Amino acid sequence: MSLINRQFRIEEKTFNFKLHMKKTRFTATQIVSILNQQESGRSVRDICREHAIAEGTFYQWKNKYGGMVVSDVKRLKELEEENFRLKRMFADLSLDHSVLMDVISKKGWGPTSKGN
Repeated sequence: MSLINRQFRIEEKTFNFKLHMKKTRFTATQIVSILNQQESGRSVRDICREHAIAEGTFYQWKNKYGGMVVSDVKRLKELEEENFRLKRMFADLSLDHSVLMDVISKKGWGPTSKGN
């Protein structure tokens, strides 16, 4: 196997990783309940062992969901979905605007500068 083939395979795996993100095994409400176990006094190591997660994962969850209740998590999810929808809408409108501006400038319909 040549060096070029290896590089292509590495790039291909990286490309596939970006297209197919790994889905989590836990819902946001389950994550909040796991975090609440630690707040009630259980050790992080025991919780991680019980749920088969790494301690790093636990602390990432704690940074994102720490101090939240289930209703907060649902609201966060709704806001993230709305934000995604609005960003997509903005991108579509920006594309439409740039296409229209290109057409206007090519047709000569744009504003003309009047010389004095």
